[in-house]
Amino acid sequence: MVRIPVLCPYCQRDEVVKRGKTDTGKQRYRCQNPDCSHQSCLLAPAYKGRLPEIKQQVLEMSRNGSGVRAMARVLQISPTTVIHELKKRADPHLRQHSTRENIATRRRGSQHRSGGGRRSG
Repeated sequence: MVRIPVLCPYCQRDEVVKRGKTDTGKQRYRCQNPDCSHQSCLLAPAYKGRLPEIKQQVLEMSRNGSGVRAMARVLQISPTTVIHELKKRADPHLRQHSTRENIATRRRGSQHRSGGGRRSG
């Protein structure tokens, strides 16, 4: 019998045991390292966007100036996944207001500048 060591994809430790199967039949593993942020993992998830390596590549590509659609195309993941990962990892100082607040502020500001309302004539 050949024994293959299984490493946790999050903490890279070998304190991993089998923990059942998913609905699609993939083997699920449990990391027994108490310091690991994830208790359950799959070695080959159905969607590549969940892999830590892919998430790291998204961050590296964004630092190099790649666009969202280009990253999604190269990594073969959804653009929505790319955007979600970038938002999760963004510097909190860059996120001062939500997008809705920025749009509402811009709309209010343009009304004031254009002198909206009635003209006296």
